[in-house]
Parts: sequence; C-alpha cells; structure tokens
Amino acid sequence: MMDELLIERDGTTLTLTLNRPDKMNPLSATLVEALLAQVHEAAESGVRLLVLKGNGRNFSAGFDFGGYEEQSTGDLVLRFIRIEQLLQAVRYAPFDTLALAHGRNFGAGVDLICSCARRIADPAATFRMPGLGFGLVLGTRRYAERVGPTRARAILGDGLVFDAKEAMADGFLTRLSPSAEWTDLVSTVSETATQLAPEAAISLYAATAADTRSQDLADLVTSAARPGLKERIRAYRAA
Repeated sequence: MMDELLIERDGTTLTLTLNRPDKMNPLSATLVEALLAQVHEAAESGVRLLVLKGNGRNFSAGFDFGGYEEQSTGDLVLRFIRIEQLLQAVRYAPFDTLALAHGRNFGAGVDLICSCARRIADPAATFRMPGLGFGLVLGTRRYAERVGPTRARAILGDGLVFDAKEAMADGFLTRLSPSAEWTDLVSTVSETATQLAPEAAISLYAATAADTRSQDLADLVTSAARPGLKERIRAYRAA
C-alpha cells in the first residue's frame, strides 16, 4: 500500500508530502493523524521550517468523503474536529511554515494552505472553499484574517473559485512561483527560517498570531453537530 504521507528531513527543514495522487490528495482520517503526529513531533525535534506539498495534479482536494455514508455522524464530527486541530497545530507552530500549492484545491486542503505563514502557489493553481455549502464552519476566521471580512464573505458565502492571481491580490497567497522553481525556493526559505534564534522566532510567531483556537473549535463543533450533517453533505454533493 502506498504511504499516504511522505516524510523528508533535511537539517532543520521537514517536508511533508501528501501522497494520494490518484485521488487528488484528499485528507483521509489516517492522513490527518499522520500529519498531526509529524507537526507535534517537529515542535520537539528542532524543526525550523515545515514544508507542506502534494504529489500529482494538485496539493489537496480537501476532506475525503469516501465512505462517509457508512460512518456515524459522531465519527464524521470527530474527523472534522481532528482536521481543525491539525490546522491549529500548523497555524500556531513554534517554527516557520510553508505551503506549496498547485493544481485544483478544495475545502480543508485550502484551509491547510491558509494555516501556513508562507503560502506559495504555482500561477496555474485554483482554490475553492465550499464548506459553508453544507453548513460547516471550518477555517473561516483564519481565511478572513488573511483576506479581510468583505472578501471572505464573498468567497465563502458564494462558494467561489479563485485563481492564484486573485489569491495573491487578496493576501491569501504570499508569493507566486512556478513549481519548477520550488526546490531552489525551499532552500532559500530554509536559510531565512534560521536567521533568528529559536527563542526569538517563537516569540515572533506567538506575537503575530491572535490566538482564536478555542473559538474556532467551538464554531466548528457547533456547525458540525447540528442535526442532519449527512443529509447536508449528501445534498451538497448531489448539487
């Protein structure tokens, strides 16, 4: 069986590659747990830069809906909670974080990009965050922090697709770079990530990230636990 997550450590840089290319790298329960374990371990092992990327045609298609009908509502809610906990672990990590996005990206995959401090995409990349289409509040506050409330309401409320150029103009992305240039780019960012002493870097990250973890998790649980989660997902997927 193909490993869902490829792990590469080079000095103080940890690269995690989503590796379900045949399905556009959706976030299965096992993949989310593997990512969470790596992010938590990185915090204890001297990592200064975490790089997230995806194999195949894109970074990530978001939540893996495969077999959701056979899962209990409680199991589905727990899966969304674990994704939120992953997003928070990345957003508030005590090291620098870099997402490299390409292809068509959806939902929780876009939220994972949004959680990173550095958000770089190939110019041909596109993004869509349809969670509110089935009543799920996931990553909304983080996205609004990046792009502003007016733009966030338009994108999330209407379920709009936005391209890399728009994402750059909005502030969702921090840079555009063709994927062919990513190897050199990661090397440069790896050097930059070690310029500050670890303690100074941790202080900087903490001071520049408003801690909304409790509220974000409460919002998610409230929206996910509303009656009819499966029905809402079913209606959204049939639309």
